[in-house]
Amino acid sequence: MELSQRARLCAGDRSALGELFDAHAQAVYAYALRTLGDWAAAEDAVSLTYLEAWRLRGKLHEGDESLRPWLFGIATNVLHNTARATRRHKAAMARLGEREPVEDFAEGLVTRIDAGAELAAVRRALPSLRRSEREVFRLCVWVGLDYASAAEALGVPVGTVRSRLSRARTRLRALAEKELTNRRDPTGPGQVRDGGLVAARSMQGENR
Repeated sequence: MELSQRARLCAGDRSALGELFDAHAQAVYAYALRTLGDWAAAEDAVSLTYLEAWRLRGKLHEGDESLRPWLFGIATNVLHNTARATRRHKAAMARLGEREPVEDFAEGLVTRIDAGAELAAVRRALPSLRRSEREVFRLCVWVGLDYASAAEALGVPVGTVRSRLSRARTRLRALAEKELTNRRDPTGPGQVRDGGLVAARSMQGENR
């Protein structure tokens, strides 16, 4: 009988890891890029995610379920650690004194990929949320995991995912709409840029 991808990976079959990479690496990269806002850091995060997946393969449980939630749970932890290390590095550099600023093109790249000021506003508002709310938002909205898969990825009940996402939606909508309102259209006074909050409202809740 042919073994499942999960069983092969757990047994140390490197070809199963390759198949997992081919199936999900692009999605992991998009998740990392949106989270970190830097393409080089996102590439490093993808590599770290798959290295961790290989290291943790022995902890996989038997079953026929998709490996996607398990993989994105690992990616979420990698991104958290990466962001924390970045903050520490920036703090250390700040203690060394002021330097001439260098323009960061990553933000422009991400906003172009995501087509508009709405998602850029959401990204800027995300740090205002709790870590648990940010993780649920990213997995359900950016990655597209359903409630059950996000719950598996984070190791929490489905109800917790629902409540965290609801809070994240409410807070992000208010914060991002406030920012968009303050960014006036230069074509005339008092006019707000078109678009609304498309990104935050396309939450995929209707197909749960």
